[in-house]
Amino acid sequence: MTNKIYALVGPHASGKTVLIGKLMQMGIHYIPLYTTRKPGKIDSDTRFYRFVGKAEFFKQEFIVHVTYKGDYYGVLKKDVLSALQEHKISLVMLEANGVKQLSRLLKENFETIFLMVDYVTLVERMIRLGHKNSEIKYHLEYAENNSEFDNWKDATHVVKIRNVANPGTAFDQILAIMGLMRLLPPEKLKECVQ
Repeated sequence: MTNKIYALVGPHASGKTVLIGKLMQMGIHYIPLYTTRKPGKIDSDTRFYRFVGKAEFFKQEFIVHVTYKGDYYGVLKKDVLSALQEHKISLVMLEANGVKQLSRLLKENFETIFLMVDYVTLVERMIRLGHKNSEIKYHLEYAENNSEFDNWKDATHVVKIRNVANPGTAFDQILAIMGLMRLLPPEKLKECVQ
């Protein structure tokens, strides 16, 4: 089996950090994002992000380097190389431009999983996260204006998120995509269905 890096992609509040957090609890390796964004009340978890100043950011050697909503984000070259050498499966959280950069370099070692979420679910999730109406409007307009809802067209896999508060089915689908679920042998399957 080739060591792989899976990128979770989706609009703000699609459930990327929830799903990655659950996968990390299982022991799946995560490649952190470095960002110049200031930690806020939402998405400030240091398991997912390394918050650095601009001066420090530009001293690093990034394999992926993007601007997103006015801040810089990057994935360190050494983190990607280490992931491919030391882990059968690794995760990273990216947006479309980051996916393009990494897919050109990694080819068969890289797959994307787009989290498809409808507007209503996104709004409900952002309300639960504590966003104000103006923030919700901004995130939805940003996603629409930057074609974030169309990124599924370029993804290797698409997972429909029906309930981001209980991501059970999506979580199981992601495990299956990564090859972490096995089919039961025929005799065991018969026992389960009879």
